[in-house]
Amino acid sequence: MSPLLVTAAVIAGCMLLLWLLSLRLADSSIVDLFWGFGFVVIAWVSLFLTGPSPRGALVTALVSLWGLRLAAYLTWRNHGRGEDPRYVAMRKNHGPAWPLRSLFIVFGFQGALMWFISLPVQAAITTGGALGLFDVVAAAVVLFGVAFETAGDVQLARFKADPANKGTVMNRGLWRYTRHPNYFGDAVVWWGLAGFGVLSGAWYTVASAGVMTFLLVRVSGVALLESAMKHRPGYAEYIEATSAFFPLPPRR
Repeated sequence: MSPLLVTAAVIAGCMLLLWLLSLRLADSSIVDLFWGFGFVVIAWVSLFLTGPSPRGALVTALVSLWGLRLAAYLTWRNHGRGEDPRYVAMRKNHGPAWPLRSLFIVFGFQGALMWFISLPVQAAITTGGALGLFDVVAAAVVLFGVAFETAGDVQLARFKADPANKGTVMNRGLWRYTRHPNYFGDAVVWWGLAGFGVLSGAWYTVASAGVMTFLLVRVSGVALLESAMKHRPGYAEYIEATSAFFPLPPRR
């Protein structure tokens, strides 16, 4: 069986089990905690199916670093908060039909996205090959993205932990140059991983990085968060002074 079919089946099984758990917990937002870890599962299944190679091992290690960090951070951040308000709203809008509908519009949809976005990872691991200079460049891009989003998350967590900052807008550190350093770093990671897909001959997998970036900017990332933040005191001024996505010097 094709490795692509196997990873699709594995992710489908994982999302089905996760959906069943969400019914028991009455919490559909647990799907977000699995998002990063799901890519780790895909990478390791691909490596198991085709055997290790220098490029495959490197890509698997990089995806594991990114995915496990993200899963651990989201689990820590959301602990004890209950279901995310976005899913609470969807649950309310769909009424009694939500438990079944969530299988398709939340868990099924995110599983399909996960599989598609991971295509450059799967291509690099299953094709394998020796490492060259451009592999080093692609790995450096991924590591830069991981470091950038990690720094942004740490800075924001410290800012929120200080009672003196309650009701104010975070505009320090990396947040001085971009309003969403975590999302920017995430996008950088996936363009670096897309580079491994190109090096493996699967040039078409750059579409996966494009989809990820579109989601981060227009759908579940920047656009969604800003719609909730725009009425917060001081945020309009923050928008005027700070780039939305790409890090740029603050505007006066």
